[in-house]
Amino acid sequence: MMKSLEHALELIMFRSRWLLAPFYLGLVLAIGLLLVKFVQEFAALVTVMFTSDGSQAIVGVLSLVDISLVANLLLIIIFAGYENFVSKIHTGDQEDRPAWMGHVDFADLKLKVIGSIVAISAIELLKYFVSAKDLTEGQLAWKLAIHLTFVVSGVLFAVMDWVGAVKLKHLRSQHEAPSGSQP
Repeated sequence: MMKSLEHALELIMFRSRWLLAPFYLGLVLAIGLLLVKFVQEFAALVTVMFTSDGSQAIVGVLSLVDISLVANLLLIIIFAGYENFVSKIHTGDQEDRPAWMGHVDFADLKLKVIGSIVAISAIELLKYFVSAKDLTEGQLAWKLAIHLTFVVSGVLFAVMDWVGAVKLKHLRSQHEAPSGSQP
C-alpha cells in the first residue's frame, strides 16, 4: 500500500514538469512581441537616419542590437529550459537544429543568461555614453555601477561553476582510485 502511494506521488511529481510548458510557450509569444518592438524601432531608425545626427543613429542601431540580444536570450532559455526540465525536443535530422541544443545543462544555461545580461547591460551603457548629454554624472555613475555588478556576478558564477567542476573531478578521481592507493 505504502509503496503504491509512493509510486503515485513520484509519478505526479515527475509529470508536473509539464506545468512549465506554458511558461516556455509564453516566452515564445514574448519573442513575437519583441519582433513588433523591433519593427517599431527599425521604422523610427529609418526616420532618424535622414533627419538627425550620428549619435542618435548609433543609439537607434544599438537599440536594435539590444532587442536582438534579448530575443536570442529568450530562445536559449526556451530551448535549454524545455529540454532540461520538461522533455527533449525531437527535431529528427533537421540541418537547422542549433549545435548547442541538447548540450546546454543548467550550469551552462546560467552562464549564458548572465553573459547575455552583461552584454545587454553593456549595450544599454554604451547607448547612454553616446547620448551622455541627457544624463547627469550621478545617473551615469549608477548605470556604470549596475553594469559592473552584472560583470562581477557573471565572473563569480563562472568561478563557482569552475570550482564545482574541479571538486567533482577530484571526487570522481578519488572514487575511481584503487582501494589501497592514496590520492
